[in-house]
Amino acid sequence: MRHVDFSPLYRSTVGFDRLFTMLDSLAQPETTGQSYPPYNIERTGDDAYRISMAVAGFSDEEISIEAHRNVLTIKGEKAEEPAEGTQFLHRGIAGRAFERRFQLADHVEVQGAALKNGLLHIDLKRNIPEEMKPRRIEITAAPSQAKQIEAKAA
Repeated sequence: MRHVDFSPLYRSTVGFDRLFTMLDSLAQPETTGQSYPPYNIERTGDDAYRISMAVAGFSDEEISIEAHRNVLTIKGEKAEEPAEGTQFLHRGIAGRAFERRFQLADHVEVQGAALKNGLLHIDLKRNIPEEMKPRRIEITAAPSQAKQIEAKAA
């Protein structure tokens, strides 16, 4: 993918630097390990979203979720190692530590999280403040002030 230079836009825009930085970071190649754990992002309503992440083998105590400055960070770290003397003939269930970050749009807040059947579900909602919502302006009729021209008697 080609690198896009946003510097001409920096000269003519104000307040969009975060957007350009985010677009620039999306163009960077992903680092190794970014495919684990697998996840889905779903739209569950007009302003509601859900991130579902497959975290089989992790308990709720081994997973931490943090939302800070429009970044949602999910970390998982196994607390225990296999018992002494256990020998794996095949190890297909990943139990390695992970950290996954999601960029959240403005006014998107985490509503809650639940771990069920090896899937971590994180519910998100966009709460737009009242002052940013469009509002209807009523038009009032101006009082008519028809001027009457009086004719002078001859």
